[in-house]
Formats: sequence, C-alpha cells, structure tokens
Amino acid sequence: MSTIKLTRRATLGAVIASTMLLAGVNTASAADTVEYTPGVVKNALSQGKTVFIDYTTHWCTTCASQKRTISALRSENAAYNDMVFVRVDWDVYSREEISTKYKIPRRSTLLVLNGDNELGRIVAGTSKAQIKALMDKGLSAAQNS
Repeated sequence: MSTIKLTRRATLGAVIASTMLLAGVNTASAADTVEYTPGVVKNALSQGKTVFIDYTTHWCTTCASQKRTISALRSENAAYNDMVFVRVDWDVYSREEISTKYKIPRRSTLLVLNGDNELGRIVAGTSKAQIKALMDKGLSAAQNS
C-alpha cells in the first residue's frame, strides 16, 4: 500500500511541476545561476545587463545561507531574473581579476554591477531584508537600462 501512495505522490508532484512550468510560474533556482568563467561578467555587462555576483565556496555556511535567501527571493519575484546571476568560486578565483578588480575582501560577498558602476555590495550579510534591498537596487537598474 505504501508503494502505491509514494507513486501517487510522485505522479502528483510531476503533474503540479509540469502545470507550473506550462503556466509560466517562476521556478527560479540555483540552476539559473551562471558558474563564473573568465569573460562571462564582462560579456554580460557589455550587453547592458545588470550582474549580481555571489562570491562563494561549497564549505561556507554564510554562503549557504545567502544562497537560500537569494533563491527564495528569486522564487518570490520573477522580475529578479532580469539580472544575470553569477556564482564565483572563491577558492578558485580569489586572486583573479574578477575578485581583485572589485577589491572583494572575502567569500560571502555579494556584488551588483551595471555597466561600469558598482550598485552595491554585502560582505558576509545574511539578512533577508539586506539581500532583498541589494537585489531591488539591481532590479531597478536592470529594468531602466
């Protein structure tokens, strides 16, 4: 009997997810974030995009908290997807131009760029209100460019 319930739950979940996708409901997730490679930020900025950069590591608990908050906010507001979200692996790129050019002090730094302008940053902050304010600043620039 439990096998049948599990199968029904799995089927129901698949149907709901498919319906949401067909209806255009935002299901933003970490999968919608670009993994940094050299040139990806320059390219997005040259195309007039607003870029939200997350300097992170897989072992950082502050980074994990920020990631959950960013994902939740993106799920709540599809308009945030007007920005390009880029994840920079701090362990790999801490001494590279993507970090040194913007004077990034550490992992768990969030940075928003538009053109040649830094719109704002958060260093080690995990407050939903603080992260939302930064994302809103980026969204405003994305929608006005």
